[in-house]
Amino acid sequence: MSVVAVVLLVAAVALLVATEWPRLARRSPISLPAGQRNRRRRRAQLRVVRSESDDFARSVERDLASLPTIDERDAKKR
Repeated sequence: MSVVAVVLLVAAVALLVATEWPRLARRSPISLPAGQRNRRRRRAQLRVVRSESDDFARSVERDLASLPTIDERDAKKR
C-alpha cells in the first residue's frame, strides 16, 4: 500500500469516528460526567404512582367553572 492510501484510510476512519461519536458517547456510561451517571441511576429507580383520587377532577371542574364565558347575547352583537 502506498502512503497516500494509508493516509486516506486513516482519514476515512477518523471521519467515521467523528460523525458517530455523539451516538457512541450516549451509550457509554463511562464517558458521562458523574452527575449524569448518578441521575441515570436515580431515574431508573423511579416509578409512576397512579392514584384514583378525585382531587384532580374536582380541581379541573373548579378551574373550568371559573373561566370567563361568552354570553350568547354578546356573541350576537359581534
